[in-house]
Amino acid sequence: MRKKIVAGNWKMNMNLQEGIALAKELNESLKAEKPNCDVVICTPFIHLASIAQFLDQNIIGLGAENCADKEKGAYTGEVSAAMVKSTGAQYVIIGHSERREYYKETPEILKEKVLLAQANGLKVIFCIGESLEEREAGKQNEVVKAELEGSLFNLSKEDFEKVVIAYEPIWAIGTGKTATADQAEEIHAYIRSVIAEKYGEETADGTSILYGGSCKASNAPELFAKKDIDGGLIGGASLKCADFKGIIDAFN
Repeated sequence: MRKKIVAGNWKMNMNLQEGIALAKELNESLKAEKPNCDVVICTPFIHLASIAQFLDQNIIGLGAENCADKEKGAYTGEVSAAMVKSTGAQYVIIGHSERREYYKETPEILKEKVLLAQANGLKVIFCIGESLEEREAGKQNEVVKAELEGSLFNLSKEDFEKVVIAYEPIWAIGTGKTATADQAEEIHAYIRSVIAEKYGEETADGTSILYGGSCKASNAPELFAKKDIDGGLIGGASLKCADFKGIIDAFN
């Protein structure tokens, strides 16, 4: 059985005190009522070490939103995978569409990040997805296939099996538009078929593929009921305990 996962991506929100308060609230809430899925929160770098001290990582995994594509050295302002790991974090998001778009992260850069993250024992949540133009041109399949090939398909079968995929239609992130459950299921099934071609059916069946793109408590049950959707990578709705828990409860 592949893992069901709900992961929160806080992005550049909340100062340290606010972040600690939210993490504590989530920790208490999920301790009281154990979730039926794995839960992860991916926070800004500066929050990680503080939150790791009290988060019960048997209940909520902790992750970073990014890491550097270099091991260490004279890269002012960068945070390495080894540094992320040293805070107590277990996960890292790599390849988010905002990083690709605003910071021009190429498939080659992302490939390096994945290798360094895995070398440091971090679990990678790897994001793929198409823009509105690409969707309207019917190119979504070739886009997601190219993103997998460009940054992940160099991995051995064993290393690939440690990666969680997050499919994010860029046109649905923070726009309030959501892919319909059928649209999302269709491309998740396609992604699984591409993985099967490369690594075999068993690996494809074991890979968790999350949906990201304006997922909220109201649409999560319909999305998560689909055969190939194994959870969500949640942006805005992960910033309030009740909203995030509402999505987690879709698995109950």
